[in-house]
Amino acid sequence: MNHGTYQLVCAALLAAVSAAASAAYPDKPIRLIVPFAPGGPNDILGRMMGQKMTEQLGQAVVIENRGGAGGTIGLDAAAKSPGDGYTLSMGGSSNMAVAPSLYSRLPYDSLTDFTPIISVAHVPYAIGINPTVPAKTVKELVAIARRKANYLSYGSSGTGSMSSLSAELLSSMAKVKILHVPYKGTAPALTDVVSGRIDMMFADLSLIRNLARAGKLRLVAVTGSKRSPAAREVPTVSESGLKGYVIEPWFGVVAPAGVPRDIVTRLNDVIAAALKAPDVTQRLDALGYEPIGGTPEQFAATIKADIARYAKIVKSAGIKAER
Repeated sequence: MNHGTYQLVCAALLAAVSAAASAAYPDKPIRLIVPFAPGGPNDILGRMMGQKMTEQLGQAVVIENRGGAGGTIGLDAAAKSPGDGYTLSMGGSSNMAVAPSLYSRLPYDSLTDFTPIISVAHVPYAIGINPTVPAKTVKELVAIARRKANYLSYGSSGTGSMSSLSAELLSSMAKVKILHVPYKGTAPALTDVVSGRIDMMFADLSLIRNLARAGKLRLVAVTGSKRSPAAREVPTVSESGLKGYVIEPWFGVVAPAGVPRDIVTRLNDVIAAALKAPDVTQRLDALGYEPIGGTPEQFAATIKADIARYAKIVKSAGIKAER
């Protein structure tokens, strides 16, 4: 057998092995990394999708919370895993689209180190403040912040997270300085806002709305381009005095680079079906989340477009992050 023939035989054998592995997929549990602490929207969506995937694939989808550094630590762990379809991650606006502009030494490339699977949902954000802060509107909040630098404090789910970017964009547009207190997830940060250790937070509307209804927080505004159907009485930041302010976070499922196309298609189909399941649509509606779905290519296009969009915001706001 000459060298050329040998190479062809090897290539054919590798292709056959790969096809057989894809056909058997999944034949063992799948790990789904949630790069934030339990309790936030990334975790909520990850657990919802994980449960539905377990039901449809016949293999356990094991959730692994790995928070820190605005969601980049968990996503980095996913990027460095084998591209065999057995490690997935919840990617989001913060760690996929914002992080490339914030971190000078980001350990992964959002465009080349991942295989986009599917966009899952848009999650409306809102401003929640401790009731002891005497502000009921964005204008009143800004007026208080102008008393002196770092007079107010805000919590985030990590430096570089969407909650952090949301606050920094407001600070930049309003020309105020608010003290940043980063956490490893949304839940612990909100706990400290409720307790009064810090004054405010930008976070998932549903979480802030529920705390506001319980009298533990005050819901001031939402961050999207329009009012949320889940809270139509709450104004946007833009219509509250900071015209043009828009932050609309999204979350989706990604895998390491190199996952075979048929496995990508299988996962996309399964998650797309999950997003249409009545129990999932009902819960998403109750949370105020907007399901997205679509193809892997559409998700890839969203990531690429938002990297460029958030780069402009980060640059104009002069936002810096330390990893």
